[in-house]
Amino acid sequence: MSLRTCTGPRTPSRGAGSLLLMEQEGVTVKGSPHFNPEPDAEALYTAMKGIGTNEQAIIDVLTRRSNAQRQQIARSFKAQFGKDLTETLQSELSGKFERLMVALMYLPYRYEAKELHEAMKGLGTKEGVIIEILASRTKNHLREIMKAYEADYGSSLEEDIQADTSGYLERILVCLLQGSRDDVSGFVDPGQAVQDAQDLYAAGEKIHGTDEMKFITILCTRSATHLLRVFEEYERIAGKSIEDSIKSETHGSLEEAMLTVVKCTRNLHSYFAERLYYALKGAGTRDGTLIRNIVSRSEIDLNLIKCQFTKMYGKTLGSMIEGDTSGDYRNALLNLVGSSA
Repeated sequence: MSLRTCTGPRTPSRGAGSLLLMEQEGVTVKGSPHFNPEPDAEALYTAMKGIGTNEQAIIDVLTRRSNAQRQQIARSFKAQFGKDLTETLQSELSGKFERLMVALMYLPYRYEAKELHEAMKGLGTKEGVIIEILASRTKNHLREIMKAYEADYGSSLEEDIQADTSGYLERILVCLLQGSRDDVSGFVDPGQAVQDAQDLYAAGEKIHGTDEMKFITILCTRSATHLLRVFEEYERIAGKSIEDSIKSETHGSLEEAMLTVVKCTRNLHSYFAERLYYALKGAGTRDGTLIRNIVSRSEIDLNLIKCQFTKMYGKTLGSMIEGDTSGDYRNALLNLVGSSA
């Protein structure tokens, strides 16, 4: 990995130039430069026909192709062999390895829509998954996820979130879904930043009890650049960080949601590095979090996340994956994470 890839934290600016540079530096899965879907489809068919499965052949194809290339392979697979590639993978593979390979076959927005749907279906709601996706994606990204969700599940993502959550958590999730924090201009009104900081202080530390809606409104409707200034002013006024105030004023999933917005505002790549670290740390692996974040960031900014990971934890993401996973699942993850992981 080049030193250039590892320079500096994320800046809140989302201008076209900075996005393009981030994409070039951040991508770990670039796809094949001399791509032809037909031999890839044939290789996958051969790997899965008859008794036994050649898992390494599947890994070699699917982890070294971009998502767009995988879609072409799926079309070629169906045209040549009359079978659906994803369904064939599901019938031939099992466990975490199957989950990872199938995740790679989804179109990105459909994959995240599926993760949100699964977080809400059945008994219990995985609030952490919903918070992670809604707090870390851009307005355009969220809009595409909402379209994919409605197309695949026949219901509104917003309405399903409202039905599945309640109280202030429901309100912050619905606010985040609107994507009002995007502002590529980077403009900050210093007077408004001071006012917001004073309002947050008045809504929390200054009074007995907390005005949660004031926190939600400011965190969910101000741009990242603006919020960074608000956090500075807040610390000056309150004598403590916004994170410390959130921890003392809220609890549970609402606290997690607010802290996630703050983390994504301060440094998006640090946030994902932390998610991956705690997915791997300690007894057992949170495979859902590990798979989702590696698959969804591999063609966006996973190299930059890897850099932050090493800075924050003094070890590489790849070394933790190697120590915490095994077999074909580990090999596939390491391919996706890339060299010097």
